[in-house]
Amino acid sequence: MFPLGQAHVENATDIPQTEDLFDLGQTEHASLFNSLGQPWEVLPRLTDYLRDNLHPQQHGQAHGQAVIEGDVFIGEGTVVEPGALIRGPVWIGRNCRIGHGATLRANVIVGDDCVVGHAAELKNSLLFNGCDVPHFNYVGDSVLGHRVHLGAGAMLSNYRLIRGNVNVRLASGSMDSGLAKFGALIGDRTEIGCNTVLNPGAIIGRDCVLYPKVNFTGVLPAKRLVKNKTELAITEKREADE
Repeated sequence: MFPLGQAHVENATDIPQTEDLFDLGQTEHASLFNSLGQPWEVLPRLTDYLRDNLHPQQHGQAHGQAVIEGDVFIGEGTVVEPGALIRGPVWIGRNCRIGHGATLRANVIVGDDCVVGHAAELKNSLLFNGCDVPHFNYVGDSVLGHRVHLGAGAMLSNYRLIRGNVNVRLASGSMDSGLAKFGALIGDRTEIGCNTVLNPGAIIGRDCVLYPKVNFTGVLPAKRLVKNKTELAITEKREADE
């Protein structure tokens, strides 16, 4: 377990590769990952991939008050609720729910059986099948593996306050990602708690749990649990406190 702000102390010594993070059988878009040097190099490929492979069609149900602009594919059984904004190029798989107030913009791929809920925003990102991004989330320049779940208010920050390329932090030092915008790579079946923040360049292994309100930087190996080392102080209420 790692205290708040200290999660990077236990960083991995090596960058996990695509096969360490993701089951490519859980996306129709596995060819995006062919011949990558590093797994985050998939992110700049989204633009060309969607331009070459996306054929706009709507097989699902889009409410009349949803706003759909540009090239958008919506798979069978998918429901787009009132007030959602989808600005293509966007590819949404089968049996998804795009909630009220959700925003999907600029090069987004959503797999089958996903939820993008109320006030969630996705930009230049790929979701494998079965992901839950249920409410008040930001997912920018990121990849979420199979059955990743984000708690309410979890944010994947993608841009440094001090301008420059995003660095990936390892125990041995930092590696320049070559990307000015890079949020997070989250491995299959990982759970991210409410109001947790993943800082730019975070890589989270498979089957991890990050408790609520964690602020994480760096590379987390698979099957780790991260929680804040804080305690509530509960005392008897006195008259002077009223």
